[in-house]
Amino acid sequence: MRKLLFMAVLAGGLTLSACNTVEGLGRDVSSAGDTVADTADDAK
Repeated sequence: MRKLLFMAVLAGGLTLSACNTVEGLGRDVSSAGDTVADTADDAK
């Protein structure tokens, strides 16, 4: 259980450090959503 918790915290830390800020994380999530929406529109 400790290993799993450690891995989750490590993965979360790496993800947040890659974005540098919460604003950056928001932009990344928004960009991913836009990409999915564009792909769905193209598939119509």
